[in-house]
Amino acid sequence: MLSKNEEDYLKELFHLTTGEESDNAGTGQLADKLAVTPASANNMLKKLKEKGLVGYQKYGKSTLTEAGRAAALQLIRKHRLWETFLYETLDFSWDEVHEVAEQLEHIRSEKLIEKLDKFLDYPEFDPHGDPIPDAQGNMAPRKKLTLAEIPVGQACRIIGVRDSSALFLQYISELGLSLKSEITVLEKIAFDNSLRILSEGREIQVSEKFSLHVFVR
Repeated sequence: MLSKNEEDYLKELFHLTTGEESDNAGTGQLADKLAVTPASANNMLKKLKEKGLVGYQKYGKSTLTEAGRAAALQLIRKHRLWETFLYETLDFSWDEVHEVAEQLEHIRSEKLIEKLDKFLDYPEFDPHGDPIPDAQGNMAPRKKLTLAEIPVGQACRIIGVRDSSALFLQYISELGLSLKSEITVLEKIAFDNSLRILSEGREIQVSEKFSLHVFVR
């Protein structure tokens, strides 16, 4: 059985070695993400290597083994299911769900997670638009199109964010936008690539940085 700390390392290593990142991560990089010293990270990686969950060399690059990747995916599955439950059922705002899900993801009961998945009708994506692994660790693919790529006059819907920090999510909420908000791009300002958009009858001007951090469909 893995400790909470060991699970946190596996999850962070998964994020660092998946998608836009490389397939391996440095000890210092992992330590920065977890706010620990490189020596602490090195000691934990040594333990995880002994359990057959990671491959690494001291202070070198680390990778997840097949068993480590499977464990990380199950943790991510629980985290994203809890985020979805908190958002859709308990009316937590999407900037609040991450911190609470961080605590709930370490619950051990597989039966509870399967019942939670069924209760939510087997969702494929969480409130931030990230794919939820199924019980076998498979995730639904999703083409990530940003608001910045939408041409003037076209309508779209928010399906996720690149930046899931509380500050950014709170900013989106302050603009009166949320997951699934319908948006029409009215104008793209040539000077700074900011956008004038329409949502629920309201015109809003957003920066280029904002438009690059919001995924739409």
